[in-house]
Amino acid sequence: MSTSCATLPSSAKLELLGRRKGFSRLHRQSLEELPFKPEGYNYWTWRDRKIHYVVEGEGLPIVLIHGFGASAFHWRYNIPELAKKYKVYAIDLIGFGWSEKALIEYDALVWRDQVVDFVKEVVKEPAVLVGNRQVLMVFILGGFTALVAAASLQDQAKGVVLLNSAGQFGDAASPATETEENVVQKYILKPLKDAFQRVALGFLFWQAKQPARVEYVLKSVYVNSANVDDYLINSITKPADDPNAGEVYYRLMTRFMSNQRKYTLDSVLSQLSCPLLLVWGDLDPWVGPAKAIRIKEFYPGTSLVNLQAGHCPHDEVPELVNKAILEWLPTIASAPSPQAS
Repeated sequence: MSTSCATLPSSAKLELLGRRKGFSRLHRQSLEELPFKPEGYNYWTWRDRKIHYVVEGEGLPIVLIHGFGASAFHWRYNIPELAKKYKVYAIDLIGFGWSEKALIEYDALVWRDQVVDFVKEVVKEPAVLVGNRQVLMVFILGGFTALVAAASLQDQAKGVVLLNSAGQFGDAASPATETEENVVQKYILKPLKDAFQRVALGFLFWQAKQPARVEYVLKSVYVNSANVDDYLINSITKPADDPNAGEVYYRLMTRFMSNQRKYTLDSVLSQLSCPLLLVWGDLDPWVGPAKAIRIKEFYPGTSLVNLQAGHCPHDEVPELVNKAILEWLPTIASAPSPQAS
């Protein structure tokens, strides 16, 4: 397996093109775009919950996993192009997009189990997992879910592609400790804190789902904001109108966030046994290229393609991301299984 972007065909051209910020809206319109369907595409029942997904094409399966606040529609420019050579699935994680806003206890392992079962029950053959972290919150979602699912799937995972993925490496010098709550903390302070959090987070959720706010945040992380359009904004704000969306947001913010430290990149990468490609927007103000470099150092054999783009390169410069993935996929068939250091 190649160890740098230099070993990928035409990778120098990818970086050169990525530096050009003048991809006009007219040029974007030459790309095939997944039609936006308010009712969604396909549905799968998982643990008695309704899960939305898109599927197109034939060939080696590719499963696209969105980031926080996004949906399958965020892969609008990737699905049609990749589907010309492969069978492409894009799934909405439970609690997001057109999937059910279930009132459950959210945890990284819930999404891992969902993706693992999706591969086994819907895809039904080994697949490549592709994940991105979304900027609207600091969750370890799409990319990290792709990693933990691939680690669980073992030989059912043909490869993993991460696009500006989140997640932290563990700090052995600072082990997590837990302390018992005393009576005052448990019965007086905690209820007051919970009540305040619910009011404050209710306001934050209302603010976060406003189209103007979504547009502002997205434009702050897209170097070229030509694709921050009504399609993208609607794909984020429409699911937020679900009656349960506010409660899901509250549970994610108060419960899942407090558990994120349990999941570290080094622990997951140590369990991974398939080829890994990093496609990185180096101008991302949230997850810079240093994260990609550290992942590559930790996981030998990682391929890295650097692009002059922001946090969501698959939507900002889809031409380059599609090209990078399509050039990498043929190399994984004969790639030896990498071993984490």
